[in-house]
Amino acid sequence: MATHALNRHLVLVGFMGAGKSTIGVEVARRLGRELVDVDEELEERIGRIDAFFERSGEAAFREVEAKTIEVALRDRVPRVIGVGGGAVETDTVRELLRDEVVVLLDVDVDSAWERARGTDRPLAQDEAEFRRRYEHRQPLYTEVADASAGDADGVILAAAGVHVEVGALEPLAEFVDPPAAPVTQPVVSGIHGADAQLAFAFAATHELPSGEQAKQIAEVERLWRSLRIGRDGTIVALGGGSVTDAAGLTAATYLRGVPWVPVPTTLIGQVDAAIGGKTAVDLPEGKNLVGAFHWPARTIVDPTLVETLSADERLNGMAEVVKTGLLAGQALWELPDAELVRRCASFKSAVCLRDPLDEGPRHVLNLGHTFAHALESAAGYDLPHGRAVALGLLAALRLSGRETGPVQDVLRPERVRVDRERAWEALQRDKKGPLRVILLGEDGGFETQLPERDVHAALTELIAG
Repeated sequence: MATHALNRHLVLVGFMGAGKSTIGVEVARRLGRELVDVDEELEERIGRIDAFFERSGEAAFREVEAKTIEVALRDRVPRVIGVGGGAVETDTVRELLRDEVVVLLDVDVDSAWERARGTDRPLAQDEAEFRRRYEHRQPLYTEVADASAGDADGVILAAAGVHVEVGALEPLAEFVDPPAAPVTQPVVSGIHGADAQLAFAFAATHELPSGEQAKQIAEVERLWRSLRIGRDGTIVALGGGSVTDAAGLTAATYLRGVPWVPVPTTLIGQVDAAIGGKTAVDLPEGKNLVGAFHWPARTIVDPTLVETLSADERLNGMAEVVKTGLLAGQALWELPDAELVRRCASFKSAVCLRDPLDEGPRHVLNLGHTFAHALESAAGYDLPHGRAVALGLLAALRLSGRETGPVQDVLRPERVRVDRERAWEALQRDKKGPLRVILLGEDGGFETQLPERDVHAALTELIAG
């Protein structure tokens, strides 16, 4: 079973009236992929589908449909492909879909009938036959689908292998086949008790320090030397963003790469750090200077875990929520926790699927982070990431000529006391190239090169004293 659509087609299946065409357009736009609507391809080839049914019969239609799907799948540039509701009835189609990521768009039969009745769909003319077809196809959808969804956000999360669900931690064992090596931090074992024990039933637990101390080469080396899994093993990272960063890098490098499953327990991890396959540790000279891209086999997110966070830790995560909302052009920070996490995770998943190796479109996720990383480095990583990001967002919005209200109102940033020259040196090194920063426009983030004096002045304004 495919767990993500990183280098695979994303195929949408579902009964008539499930919304495949509408949702497919939105998903393709957000992923930057070509949309192939198989029914539209068929109509170009055979004319009106209802007329073809009447003229040649369903068996002939299914044969042409299967060949059209085969041609669409043959091009290995990843696409979003919507197939007709009855395509799964054909054995060869079900076989063709085995190596792709298939998402079932759920719809109940009553809603489907209300949407399809009165149309020219050949199999939606008789209600009794319509309902019989619905029942017949349900097990076939289950057979081919890797996940199910009800909207574009759900499809994108499924495409990224991100499972967001209240209570998702409890059946964690269902998502990870042994042998597995759990990696956690002290606070997680203490807070989650029985749930943690369930997660760690696979093998002995490996523990990392809390916070940025986890992201040290020495800690990764300690993990390398203590692991006892082969290439068929999985590293399960249960903890905050620092733990998932370090454990992910360990997974990327141990035995030249083993699968890993992040299970973020903090808000910052759930909406940002654990999503997208970026892994890294710090050096004294700068943040995240040693890392690798290693997409998780799955990412398991239980939004109820953020209910146990302290006010400071929640504010830490809200900085990434505000950043995501600014980029999306939506006040995501105003949503209830479960929907807030889901929407933020979906936004980042879409950007990262579009640019998994951070070669262009993904750069917008660094809004505010150029300044944040410099402040963190100058503070010796004693400055909470969220507090640094809040300040960085202020600088980015000021340089963009945009209102800073959401940052001020939600995050309440305060200037930090660090050495100015050390911060400036860290900023220049963090960019790993020309001094380009992410600004916010009317349609989201964009990257631009600014005069050094402007960037230096914006950074200086964030520092007290």
